[in-house]
Order: sequence, then C-alpha cells, then structure tokens
Amino acid sequence: MTATILTTATTYNFQAYMIYLPIVITLTVFVSQFLFKNSKTFMIDIFHQKEDIAMATNSLFKIGFYLLNIGFALCIIEFFQIQTLERLVVELSRKVGGFSIYLGVMMLLNLLLFLKGRKHAMNKEKQIQHENTDI
Repeated sequence: MTATILTTATTYNFQAYMIYLPIVITLTVFVSQFLFKNSKTFMIDIFHQKEDIAMATNSLFKIGFYLLNIGFALCIIEFFQIQTLERLVVELSRKVGGFSIYLGVMMLLNLLLFLKGRKHAMNKEKQIQHENTDI
C-alpha cells in the first residue's frame, strides 16, 4: 500500500475572502443607508409631494443600489496565491480601496440623478403654473 503525500503551499486566500466580504458588504449597506435616507426629500420633490410613490421608488432604487454594488464586489473578489501576510494586507487594501472608489462614484452618480430629477420636476411644475396663469 502506498501512501500519497499531498503537499500544499499555505496561502491566505481564504482569509482574504473572509475579510473582504464583510468589509464590502458593510460599506455598501452604510453608503446605501446614508444615500437613500437623505434622498427622500429629492424623491418627494420629483414626485410632486406624492410621498407614497416617492418612498416606493426610493426603496426600489435602494434595492438596485445593493444589487449593483454587491454584484460588482463579487465580480472583483478573485485573489491570486497570497503567500504572506504582507501580500494579504496589500491585496486587501487594493481591492477594498478600488471598491470604495467605485462606491463613491456610484453614490455621486445617484446624487446627480436625484438632482437632475428634482430640477426636471421643478421646471415642469413652473411650466404648469405658467400655463395656468395664461388661461
């Protein structure tokens, strides 16, 4: 009977995944909570004070934000043969830093969408008021 000895090099890949996932999920939840808590005012203006529609739409945007950002975090999760603790820290910094930049850009894009929607709603409201005064 021959014994087969498996030699495996110890890597820190699993630890990298276990550190990376909670960080990016927590960042996504934190940014989402902050963004959509503060976007209620914009949504109410966009939907001309119809709070029920504004809150429902805000919730849909929030779910979309979660799906898009957590999906992206999972797409970039791959780590390659991390052999030392130093490489673990470097790789985690690179991944989390890159994801943080992406998340910041997504937050700014959402804010721009809210501002554009609010501006459009205000212009439409002014147009309706102008048409009513002409009659």
